[in-house]
Amino acid sequence: MEQQPGAVHDEREVLARTVAVVMRTAVVTVTVDETVLVAWELLERSGSRHLPVVRPDGRCAGLLNRADVAVACAAPAASLSGLRVGDLLRGHRPPALVHVEQTVRHAADLMSCTEVDALPVLEEDGRLAGVLTAFDVVAALSGRPVRKEPAETRPQAPPTVLPGLPPRRGNRGTAVP
Repeated sequence: MEQQPGAVHDEREVLARTVAVVMRTAVVTVTVDETVLVAWELLERSGSRHLPVVRPDGRCAGLLNRADVAVACAAPAASLSGLRVGDLLRGHRPPALVHVEQTVRHAADLMSCTEVDALPVLEEDGRLAGVLTAFDVVAALSGRPVRKEPAETRPQAPPTVLPGLPPRRGNRGTAVP
């Protein structure tokens, strides 16, 4: 079988890479004190499936997915204004996470054991460095070049909530609470 130019010759090489080489660095974040409605708006505008949650000091508090937020938004409208992102995290077990220097193999094993499709990636000091998704791992294994965004595009803590995000995309069949 003929290999395509630029294709990875050995999946062991990819799995031995550090998470820092494969992860997404330009992610939209939300603080623990923000409302669930703002979290939903961030997910909608960014098109992301995962939303890292950070504390005011920039340390990672957890990772929410679109389904977590959608279920919370199904609550009566009167209760939504008081529901905070941190309240959603209290219902979760401590998040599975990896550090930037750990290997892709370790992250893939952790994803498999915990049955998650994304992991927050932390710097040595516990601050959020990015997110590693199952898609990122598969893309790296398939030989897709890793696109790294410049560090200045990474959100800083506390993150900016709405300015700079693209306008809401057309109706994709999802209801906005």
